[in-house]
Amino acid sequence: MLVFIRLFLNKTHRIISIFNNNIKLTIPLKYHIVFWLGYFTFNVIRWGSYFDDYGYSIKSNIVEFSIHIIIVYGNIFYLIPKLILRKRYKMYVASVILIMALVYIVRTALNYHFVTTEIYPEAFYPGKFFKFNYVLEVIIGEIYVITFVTSIKLMVDWFIEKKRNENLAKLQLSTELKFLRSQIQPHFFFNTLNNLYALTLTKSDNAPQLVIKLSELMQYVLYEINESKANLLDEINHINNYIDIERLRFADRVESELNITGNIEDVKVPPLLFLSFIENCFKHGLKENDKLKIDMNFQLINKDYLVFRLSNNFNPDVNQDNNQGIGITNSKRRLKLLFFNDFELKTTIKETTYNLFLKIPIR
Repeated sequence: MLVFIRLFLNKTHRIISIFNNNIKLTIPLKYHIVFWLGYFTFNVIRWGSYFDDYGYSIKSNIVEFSIHIIIVYGNIFYLIPKLILRKRYKMYVASVILIMALVYIVRTALNYHFVTTEIYPEAFYPGKFFKFNYVLEVIIGEIYVITFVTSIKLMVDWFIEKKRNENLAKLQLSTELKFLRSQIQPHFFFNTLNNLYALTLTKSDNAPQLVIKLSELMQYVLYEINESKANLLDEINHINNYIDIERLRFADRVESELNITGNIEDVKVPPLLFLSFIENCFKHGLKENDKLKIDMNFQLINKDYLVFRLSNNFNPDVNQDNNQGIGITNSKRRLKLLFFNDFELKTTIKETTYNLFLKIPIR
């Protein structure tokens, strides 16, 4: 009996090793061995206790499991890829029928020579080699094992593929977001340098202050923002610095007001998200010799959502199509990538006032 067990283990390891050397296993080899040993032990105990004959159960299961392993792996690694996945369904059915016929003959012969000379000893009546019930029992048993094991393999492959696709989607999202952020930074510095250039042309005393403000912003943008989320308070300070830079350029023509509702100390938001909207105010809100008034409001709703409201006087004479730039388009794309449909962005123009409403999740 020990010889049969050793033979079974050697055959199992040899067969799986062949597949492992020639076919990339999505499930590590050790789990294959553990599965078959567990399945074999379960069957031995089940049928041994049912017939009260553990010796016969061990020997018969050694024969049957040797066949099971060959047929199961042949189906998983050859028949399915070569026939099912190529839509050769008739050939697959014909192959399965032929295999079942061979299994019946080989299994019966092995049992007869190595286990027992009785045909179908599990029945309560003498069996015959081509007895219909015996043939049916062998075929159904083999199909059951093939279906059971193949289902496990396909389910594991599905989970692995699902995880791989999720990781690819996250990588793609991360890459695109980094690209969009890289667009924002040159765009922002280009506009700021234009402001500095305008001050140097007039030999303004505000130019040194603008350089200091710009250096602070560069430090924040280039060195302090390294994650996908930034602290909202830092972002607000960043916005105020930008407004201060614009105020150095336009002097008392810029007025801004900021209101905060709720405790936003620990709120995280996408970095540089709100800056594009503030830039838009200066781009489209200033008329020659007129003032620009900006009202900003951040409101925390049930610790789940952040609402940002922005309003500024609007210049209807500015051609929006030619001056829109990448800022707003970039922001909309980022919002879609980050929050899918779980955000709300509305812009309205009422006479000479531009209003923006943005609601994003912060969970």
